[in-house]
Amino acid sequence: MSIHNANIRAHAAFVVVAALLSLQGCNRAADAGPSEARNAEPAITHVASTSDIAAGRYLVRIGGCNDCHTPGFAMTNGASPAEADWLTGDSVGFSGPWGVSYPPNLRLSFQNMEEEQFLEMAHAGKGRPPMPWPSLVAMSDRDLKAIYAYIRSLGPKGEPAPAALSPGMTPDRPHIAFVPQMPAAPTK
Repeated sequence: MSIHNANIRAHAAFVVVAALLSLQGCNRAADAGPSEARNAEPAITHVASTSDIAAGRYLVRIGGCNDCHTPGFAMTNGASPAEADWLTGDSVGFSGPWGVSYPPNLRLSFQNMEEEQFLEMAHAGKGRPPMPWPSLVAMSDRDLKAIYAYIRSLGPKGEPAPAALSPGMTPDRPHIAFVPQMPAAPTK
């Protein structure tokens, strides 16, 4: 597969994941003002499941968290790796005007983060692309807590992801460019 096709597929996957995650916010009142809309509770406030861990696992699966945070997951269409190896971060970065970001190892990050810290981070919605921060902001506390419980239940595994790079810095490892590219001129 060419790099161009891989970039298009990665971008398409990101758009689909972001769209799916943002569905949480679609039930907000249409006539609410901007601040009311952000604070309004959706009609369905959480995923119902047998446990918080099961709900978190479901949300991680449908939210596409593995697409970026699990090496090889997107490239195998979810066929691998096994769940025991999920969410260990990746050394393939995403570059754009923000610099280069690398999907962190959530299993290590969550072992060093209290639930309240995760909720604050998710509600703030500040971080580098391509993480779909608006989707986390739109999620209910109950769903965020379920995600936290699930990731914590996996236990620590793997190594930390590379540190993000500032704009203008050249990455020393593979990265996917999130910058629109003009197609090459046809050859005659």
